[in-house]
Amino acid sequence: MSSAEISAVSEVVSLASELIAIDTSNSGDPAAVGTERAAAEYVAAKLAEVGYETTYVESGARGRGNVVARLAGADPRRGALLVHGHLDVVPADPGEWSVHPFSGEVSDGYVWGRGAVDMKGMVAMALAVARQFKRDGVVPPRDLVFAFVADEEAGGFLGARWLVDHRPELFEGVTEAISEVGGFSVTFDGGARAYLVETAEKGVMWLRLRTTGTAGHGSMLHQDSAVARLTAAVTRLDAHRFPLILTEPVRQFLEGVAELTGVPFDERDPEAAVARLGNLSRMIGATLRDTANVTMLEAGYKANVVPSTARATVDGRMLPGREEAFEAELAEILGPGVEREWDSLPPVQTSFDGTLVDAMALAIGAEDPGARILPYMLSAGTDAKSFQRLGIRHFGFAPLRLPPELDFSALFHGVDERVPVDALEFGVRVLDRFLRSC
Repeated sequence: MSSAEISAVSEVVSLASELIAIDTSNSGDPAAVGTERAAAEYVAAKLAEVGYETTYVESGARGRGNVVARLAGADPRRGALLVHGHLDVVPADPGEWSVHPFSGEVSDGYVWGRGAVDMKGMVAMALAVARQFKRDGVVPPRDLVFAFVADEEAGGFLGARWLVDHRPELFEGVTEAISEVGGFSVTFDGGARAYLVETAEKGVMWLRLRTTGTAGHGSMLHQDSAVARLTAAVTRLDAHRFPLILTEPVRQFLEGVAELTGVPFDERDPEAAVARLGNLSRMIGATLRDTANVTMLEAGYKANVVPSTARATVDGRMLPGREEAFEAELAEILGPGVEREWDSLPPVQTSFDGTLVDAMALAIGAEDPGARILPYMLSAGTDAKSFQRLGIRHFGFAPLRLPPELDFSALFHGVDERVPVDALEFGVRVLDRFLRSC
């Protein structure tokens, strides 16, 4: 295919497939050699091929590759827009998959593999549009900064967070940003369709719990067991229900759904409205309250030895404004005798208004007439947590028109992760319209 025949739509699937085939699994071990370098070099080469000047940066950890490029806009006085995506993925066990998770196979109308949804599909869309703009000589209304980063799946400490702390000049003038986990479609009963734009996300607290007791022989009587103390604490935590809080993004989302479906929303009972959302209720339901889930347990080394220590890891997520209250509530639930250490990342929240939101609505409406966009809160986290340290206003907007029957939320970190080919092509068309007008 000649360069004149290449378009963002025509190459997005191959870009996604090739990116997925680069295994960038992130184990979460900060001491491990990074896996992102090959993918970052791939992206840098694709950008350089059409004339971009790129900056390749690694954090202090080897292999943690990041690539940043800027396309000058028509009005340098306007704040720049950051379009960012992460190159790392969570690990995958090939034995559980229908296809090899790092094959990038294209079949049955889907691109398959780890990262298809989270988030090499969006990386491919952004890369395809960036290349198209450079080939066509497009001058956007304002500067566009494209950033493809490492380590998001472990909190971004060796990716976006490192760049913000050590190379903030790469994002000079950026006032707003778009990235993952937004812009995807949801089809409600009756056929009404909305595209969810992330305007908020919960904060993160990864806790490491430790209890101590008296070690001894497993055949004897023991009344000072580290394991018993820890399991009692995490059992209390598992049974605890944090208070229900209806935040503004969730309220706006549920009111929008009520308008689309004609089913009234009673704000005194938001859980009833969430229960009507089907598969989406798992994600939206988690934004009605804080959560704390035990994800790992560790104790002992031999069947007949009572260990002196026991450890657990807890994945805590708190609503915006709940950081101090969440920490205090955890301490009360866990009780005395449970040591706590943690890493935390703050919540993110912005309002659902402004010229950027208007541009999103127009771009979606041009490709899917009659559809509307709705704000929502993400129960998980993204690199927005790092970029907000620079005062950047963030939206999740990675547009995909999805089949109504596809359980999209289950694909994040799931087995047989995949993205529809026509959804990627739709997303490229929307991003192209959006970035030309924003």
